Amino acid sequence: MGITVLILQDPMASKSQPNAPKVGNVGRITNGNAVSQGQWGRAWEVDWFSLASVIFLLLFAPLIVYYFIMACDQYSCSLTAPVLDVITGHASLADIWAKTLPVTMKAAKIYTLWVTFQVLLYMLLPDFCHRFLPRYVGGVQEGAVTPAGIVNKYEVNGLQAWLITHLFWFANSHFLFWFSPTIIFDNWIPLLWCANILGYTVSTFAMVKGYLFPTNAKDCKFTGNFFYNYMMGIEFNPRIGKWFDFKLFFNGRPGIVAWTLINLSFAAKQQELYGQVTNSMVLVNILQGIYVLDFFWNETWYLKTIDICHDHFGWYLGWGDCVWLPYLYTLQGLYLVYHPVQLSTPHAVGVLVLGLLGYYIFRMANHQKDLFRRTDGRCLIWGQKPKAIECTYTSADGQKHHSKLLVSGFWGVARHLNYTGDLMGSLAYCLACGGGHLLPYFYIIYMTILLTHRCLRDEHRCASKYGRDWVRYTATVPYRLLPGIF
Repeated sequence: MGITVLILQDPMASKSQPNAPKVGNVGRITNGNAVSQGQWGRAWEVDWFSLASVIFLLLFAPLIVYYFIMACDQYSCSLTAPVLDVITGHASLADIWAKTLPVTMKAAKIYTLWVTFQVLLYMLLPDFCHRFLPRYVGGVQEGAVTPAGIVNKYEVNGLQAWLITHLFWFANSHFLFWFSPTIIFDNWIPLLWCANILGYTVSTFAMVKGYLFPTNAKDCKFTGNFFYNYMMGIEFNPRIGKWFDFKLFFNGRPGIVAWTLINLSFAAKQQELYGQVTNSMVLVNILQGIYVLDFFWNETWYLKTIDICHDHFGWYLGWGDCVWLPYLYTLQGLYLVYHPVQLSTPHAVGVLVLGLLGYYIFRMANHQKDLFRRTDGRCLIWGQKPKAIECTYTSADGQKHHSKLLVSGFWGVARHLNYTGDLMGSLAYCLACGGGHLLPYFYIIYMTILLTHRCLRDEHRCASKYGRDWVRYTATVPYRLLPGIF
């Protein structure tokens, strides 16, 4: 992936990539432009800035997560109060740490059962949803060609796992009563330590595996730098056995399946504390639930995205999927437990419309591009035959290939309007929390940085691949995210 200042790829924001060449371990010339060896997910050599950034993230990303969760637990979600307390001498770092709940046996049992349950759903239950859900694509599917020319097969059953998990959750809440629906919130900080243990364990195991017994040695990358290898990963697709794929499992399960459960637990806690669930909490649950369901409905499409096609599996994905995603992507729901915001009807309607409009733009933009690719342009977009820029590129084996860059529909408005839709949805989650604190707005700040970085990274790859044809494309569609602005 090269240098990054981000933690986790946003699952919905991933942009489908063109079919990759079968050999990616050497530099190649495309349309008069050299393409570096780092095109596939990460670099072969590490400059000082990349190394410094990696070390910074390894040191401070866990502290960022802890700070946000601690601020809610001890300071009612104020991000400035802990700092002011320490500066003014009202509290020391030792005092704050002493008030932080440690890992508990109860939390360890809950987390172990949770991960085990998701592993069993992933490994032992072949997908049956594709048999009765029209237009849903599940079951055994092929991924993209890896740099070594391998085409992995995947058991796509994430939607099934999500449905079974949530059916069990609702059955327990209304009939079985084996545990309280507030169980996640009640153990939130102890579960944080469990998630960290799993994140570091799987990341360390993946690194050792890459050195000693890789799934495919030709798909491994070594820089000679321990910290970079640990963070960005060595193996491209580490697996245990035929079907347990680390990248697909940890990107989708347990973090994203848990996302909606976490929000439901926060809603249950709000009901317990205040006797009602506010309309803001309902909005957050609905809009983020759409986000999660979209990911699992399109899990097969996800196999052709940046996360799977370019990124190696290391701490960046292993720890990020276990800790960063479930703890920081759910800050809006957590905030609303401490600050139950009841929005006015116009405010609530505005948030809902913004969120749904953002989702529509995101999904339809990706649909238009996917339709254009599947039909080779023999389709209608916005009722008209789509326009495209013909381009060529040369792969590592010296063969010349032809491709098309879509300039119709949403892709004629801006080059990454799917990201714009994603940002609109992200902003809607935050606006549902009102304007009392900065904490729930971390998500839109983070997503803006992430998607802007990804936008520039995508364009760097495309400029290297298509050369002069990319210049023609950018002249035809001059704006990246915001028409008329950027």
